[in-house]
Amino acid sequence: MPRKSSLAVAATIAVGLPVVIAVPAWSHGFTTSPPSRSYLCGTHKVQDCGEVQWDPDGVEGPKGFPASGPRDGTICAGADGRWSPLDDQRGGTGWPGTKVTSGSALSIKWQFTAPHSTSSFRYFITKEGWNSSQPLTRAALDLTPFVQQNYSGKMPSNPTTHNGTLPQRTGRHIMLAVWDIADTGNAFYQCSDLDFS
Repeated sequence: MPRKSSLAVAATIAVGLPVVIAVPAWSHGFTTSPPSRSYLCGTHKVQDCGEVQWDPDGVEGPKGFPASGPRDGTICAGADGRWSPLDDQRGGTGWPGTKVTSGSALSIKWQFTAPHSTSSFRYFITKEGWNSSQPLTRAALDLTPFVQQNYSGKMPSNPTTHNGTLPQRTGRHIMLAVWDIADTGNAFYQCSDLDFS
C-alpha cells in the first residue's frame, strides 16, 4: 500500500477511534409488564423524564440491595443522577398505575437489549401505609421479596417472565424489581406503580 494511502487509513482510524470509545454501551433491560417508569418514559407515554427517555434500559446502580446499593430516595434511579426523574413521586399519583388485586397472580416481564450473566431477579413491594408522596426508601418497602428467581450465573432468555402472587395491599404502591448481575458490581433497578383495587 502506498505511504499516502497508509497514512490516510491510519488517520481515519485515529479520528474514528475516540468516537467509537465515547459511544455509551447500549444496555441492558427493563420491565414491560407491569410497565416500569423507565419503560413508560422510553415509550414517551410519560413526559419530563430527562435522559432516561433515551436510555430506559440503562437504569443501573450498585448491587447489594437492601444492605447496600442505591441510597434511600434514589432507589428508582439506581442512585444515578441521570435518571433522577424516576425518583420523583409526581404528587404520589402522577405515574400511570397498573390495576391489580391482592392475592392475584402477577406476571413480571423483562425485555433485554443486552442480557447478562445473572445472580437473581428479586421483587419488592411497598408496605401498607407508606407515604406515596415521598421518594422510595427501604423503610417504605417490605424487604422480603414477594418473588425471587435465582439464576446462578446463567443468562436469562429474552424476554423473561417471572410469576408470583401479590401480597395483601390497598391503594397505590410501588413494585421494585432488582436484576442482580453476576459478573459486575451492578444491578438494574425498575420501579412500577401499582393500583390495588
